[in-house]
Amino acid sequence: MNKTRKIIASKLIKTRIVLRNKELQKHVPPTHPFTQKRLSAMLARYGMIYVKPDAGSLGIGVMRVDKKGGVYRYQSVVRIFTFPTFEKLFQSIQSRCGSKRYLIQKGIHVLKHEGNPFDFRVMIQKKPSGGWECTGTAGRVAHPRKAVTNGSQGGTIYNAADLIEPKHGSEATTLLLQKMEQIAKLTAAQFGRSYPAMNELGLDIAVDHKLNPWILEVNTRPDPCPFTKLEDKAIIRKIVTYAKAYGRQYCLTCSKAKKAPR
Repeated sequence: MNKTRKIIASKLIKTRIVLRNKELQKHVPPTHPFTQKRLSAMLARYGMIYVKPDAGSLGIGVMRVDKKGGVYRYQSVVRIFTFPTFEKLFQSIQSRCGSKRYLIQKGIHVLKHEGNPFDFRVMIQKKPSGGWECTGTAGRVAHPRKAVTNGSQGGTIYNAADLIEPKHGSEATTLLLQKMEQIAKLTAAQFGRSYPAMNELGLDIAVDHKLNPWILEVNTRPDPCPFTKLEDKAIIRKIVTYAKAYGRQYCLTCSKAKKAPR
């Protein structure tokens, strides 16, 4: 147990912490260190995967990789690269990774809004009075030309229910949002056992077409910017208030993320 550590950079370490909880295991996509053998096996099994830096943030360096027919391709930011063979695909991705450590994660075919994929950021914080509380959930719709949903990459921020309810109804929406909060609380409890000094987490949760939630990533120093774009300003006020109580101040200048249209 590390009693003072508050930040963990490695996505793989954070994934392994989550996997210690049996209930959370079914919500974690298979995630492994990047190797040629693993890339080949996961691409053959899942058809679509993500390659991402082990230590990174804001969606920088994330690549969406897939195979359709006999064509291999990956998307990095707004560019799509295609290859006739797996070997050429691997060589290109490896050169892009350089000496940095990367991971491979099973791709989730997520829900879409107007043709663009979306996921959710769930914020959970230590209350000034003690214990964990989910202080906000925001929907993030990807920029039309990008594979990542991050507001820092031009994503659009929505009230979470507004992305689910029109197609799935109010009852399913309520149950899904409750499930995501339950996942966040279990995750916070799991991290808290190993790192009791941690005060906040931001979970990136994707939802597939069967409304199953998947933990894509756990952020130990989450950016509150998505919540500044929501209509309900009480959410960001609470997030800031709780953060001040444990000694963190945020930069709330969030110019790249967009507000959802009314």
